[in-house]
Order: sequence, then structure tokens, then C-alpha cells
Amino acid sequence: MATTSLTSVSSTFLQTEFPLKRTKRHINRCSVSKCPFNPISVAPIKSSGSETADTTSLSPVPQNPLPETNKKLPLRKIPGDYGLPLVGPIKDRLDYFYNGGRDKFFRTRAHKYQSTVFRANMPPGPFISNNPNVIVLLDGKSFPVLFDTSKVEKRDLFTGTFMPSTELTGGYRILSYLDPSEPKHDQLKRFLFYLLTSRISHFIPEFHSSYAKLFDTLEKQLAKNGKASFAEANDQAAFNYLAKALYGVNPSETDLKNEAPKIITKWTLLQLSPILSLGLPKYIEEAVFHTFRLPPILVKKDYQRLYDFFYDAASGPVLEEAVRLGVSKEEAVHNLIFATCFNSFGGMKIFFPNMLKWIGRAGVNLHSKLAEEIRSAVKSNGGKVTMAAMEQMPLMKSVVYESFRIEPPVPLQYGKAKHDFVIENHENSFQVKEGEMLFGFQPFATKDPKIFDRPDEFVGERFIGEEGEKLLKHVLWSNGPETEQPTVSNKQCAGKDFVVLFSRLLVVEFFLRYDTFGIQVGKSPIGSAITFTSLKKATF
Repeated sequence: MATTSLTSVSSTFLQTEFPLKRTKRHINRCSVSKCPFNPISVAPIKSSGSETADTTSLSPVPQNPLPETNKKLPLRKIPGDYGLPLVGPIKDRLDYFYNGGRDKFFRTRAHKYQSTVFRANMPPGPFISNNPNVIVLLDGKSFPVLFDTSKVEKRDLFTGTFMPSTELTGGYRILSYLDPSEPKHDQLKRFLFYLLTSRISHFIPEFHSSYAKLFDTLEKQLAKNGKASFAEANDQAAFNYLAKALYGVNPSETDLKNEAPKIITKWTLLQLSPILSLGLPKYIEEAVFHTFRLPPILVKKDYQRLYDFFYDAASGPVLEEAVRLGVSKEEAVHNLIFATCFNSFGGMKIFFPNMLKWIGRAGVNLHSKLAEEIRSAVKSNGGKVTMAAMEQMPLMKSVVYESFRIEPPVPLQYGKAKHDFVIENHENSFQVKEGEMLFGFQPFATKDPKIFDRPDEFVGERFIGEEGEKLLKHVLWSNGPETEQPTVSNKQCAGKDFVVLFSRLLVVEFFLRYDTFGIQVGKSPIGSAITFTSLKKATF
């Protein structure tokens, strides 16, 4: 998901300490053969809860969002400071992770400075990041400057103020870490576009196949234990789906078996541990994860297994297209691993539980409306789930967009100023100097009360109708507005439409099968932990 924004590839191969060589494998490839609706009223769900961080908006909610104006705003010096060297960044890191948590970190500073734009330090800081100083952007007006590649550079900023070792990606800077000005960005993004367009006919049928098995698993667990955890079953279904939909390969019929989700989780942890809180005691996390990098050798053998799988899975037209575009097969494979495992699998691992959380909390009224709309549209399209059928599901589409808005799967975005320029929030303008790092916290930007009415509430029908569709430009999960498309010249997620599609498919397949459901919501280092307590089978 991906999307959605973390950053990657240079035209020069960066030699890894552990060069990966292809080991010959044989893979059996699988063969594979979408109601008119009036806006309804859905009870709003508040964007807060004990099991998740409170990402409520920063100012009182107006009755109606304020219209945009061209009024020249007063120039204000950016408030805040970075503190003493070492001391300031470490203090901010402790506040961010432990002294109130991430959302309180931003909210208290915004209230202190009476500004949604201010200076602070972002983790990890010493001794992983050379420079943790950033200008924080928390509103929907200033945030989009992070997408303007004429003003900001995106080189090596996917994970923020530090970049994981390239030893974790075969010695290459992956597409996510490349600025559009780098030649390899164009080549690699075209390569991913080719992969997606060449496999589009498999996206819908393979999702049905993979997630029907997930639902069977959940039902068996419920019958046996009275509850069913979504996480492990979703991880397996997500990777199986991606492997079959994108490469035509069933992982269980290869040497990888069903072990990919655990390998990917371990590999991802080594990349993101400096900016995650894993729920361990503070002093352990600080010493092991936030102060020094974990050595890539910990996942060397596991990553080799992923490399072998993807090399064989993509051999043929996919890798031939990479070579035609000027990308070596080896570099292409490492980018396929990252796009499939980090971006797409990671997106499904984070976003699917979050979306189910919000839909589950919305209750039976929303569930029944979704079930009626989805089943009617599918029935009117010959009983099949098709693209055309899903276009006749405005509530379903709105619910998915609202899920992306209220809890975006990639909350942190960065950009480095290419030159001096002025940014604006709703109240002031601010001078940014060349070389300064800009950081945006998307969960606040997409709950801007001067853009969204009832910004902290989950409103299922928010994006229905002409007025609702106008708000889509403020849905920013894909590292760009929802109304725009990824191109080789921007950093918007190459798989944006693919992510929207499989997110819609989860809702569609779920409500074709069930009338309603009950859940318990717990904590997870990267989102929500969902446990089903009931699944009511479809009755109409």
C-alpha cells in the first residue's frame, strides 16, 4: 500500500556485504480463470479509544468547514526549537514513545505554540539518525507541500530522518527511497506499472479464492474457541493472494511453504524498529531498538529465501520487461520483494484490521446497509463481483475512503526543502529554508476541522454524492491526493489503485458472506489487533 509514504534506487549498484545469488528452484504456477443506492444516515463513530492512540483534531469542530480563500496570511517565525544537541532529540524521543505517546507529543506542542506548524525532533535521533530536526506539519493545508516535488526532495526519506541499511535490500536503494529526479525512479516505477497492468485480470478472482479460505478458518476457530484472531489468518491470506494475483504462484507449492509472513515480519522489523514501540519495557526498547541498528545478518538467510522465491516467480515476461527498461534482473527482484512484501503485504497487515475495527464499531445499521447495497449490485451484474458492480456501491466505496481518512496506514511523511519557500496553514505563512526537513503527521492532517465536518468521527457516507466526492482530494494515504494518479514524475504509490481495489474487495466479500459481526479490539505495534466474537452468516 501501500502504498502509500516511506521512499528509493540509485543508478549505481551498492554492493551488499552479503551478496545474494540465485539458487535454482522449481515453482508450480497456478492458473486462474464485480445497486443503485441513495445516501443513508449512519451513526458516527468517535476516533478515540483505549486500545488505540487518540488522533483527534487540534481545534474545535466548526459547524461547517471553512471555505478556502486567497487572503494573504501574516508571516510568522516557525515556533519551537530542537533543544541542546543529544539532550533535545533524546527528550523528544522519550516523549514521543513513552511520556504520553505519539499523538500527545504533537497535540501538546501544537497547543503550546498555538500553531499546527512548529519545530521538533523526530525519532530515532541519536545514534541512528544524523539529524532529527524537522518542521512539523499537522493541518490539511500545509501538509500537501510534501507531495510537491518542485519544492521538496524525497531522496532516502521513506522512513524519515534515517534510512535502513541497503544490506536489507540486496545492496540497492529501492524505488521507495528514490527521488523522481533520479533516472532509476522512472525505470522502476514503469516496471511496477507493467507488473500491475499485466496481471489485472487476476486481482478479483484470486482475492475471492484466498479470502474465502480465510473466512473458513475464522469460522472454524469461532466454532471451536468462541473467538477468532484475524491477524495470523489475514497474514497468510494476504501473502497467498499477492503471490497468486501478481505472479501466478501458490507459495505453499514452493520451498517457501507458508513461512513468508513470519519472514517478512522479521525483515520489516529490522527496517522499522527505530521508529516503532513494540510494547517492551522502555529501557529494553531504547537500548536494543532506538539507539543502535539491528545487524542485517539476523535476516540474511531468510531474505535469501524470499529472493529465491521472487526470482523464480517473476522469471519470464516480468523480468524481461525489467531488462528492456534498463533494470537488471537482480535489482528488479529486490524491488519486487519490497513492493510486494513491505508495501502491499504491509499495507494489508495494517489497514485491513483498522478498517474492520471502524466498520465493526459502526454497528448493525451500517452493516445491513452495506450488505443490502453490495448484494443488490452483485445480483444485478450476473451474480459476479466485477469492477462495474463495485462502481454501483457508493456506500462501500465511501466506507473504504473514510477508513483511509480516519486512520491512514502510513501516518508519517517527509520531504527536504530544495530551496527557500513559504508554506501556509490556515492562520499564518512560514518561511522554510533550503535543506530543512519537513515532516507531516497525516492522521491530524486528514482530521483537519477546517476541511472536514465532524473530523474525529467515522462517518460511513462522508464521501457519497457530489459534495462528498469533492472531499476526496483531502484523502492522502497514497502519498498524494486521492483525486490524482501516480506517475513516474511523482512519489504517489505506484499501486494506489490496486490497494483501493483489494480494500474494497475485502468489504465486498465480507458482506456477501455475513450480515453483521462482533469484534474485540486490542493493541498492536503497527495498528489494531482484531478478534472476532461473532460472524452472522448472510440471511438474504
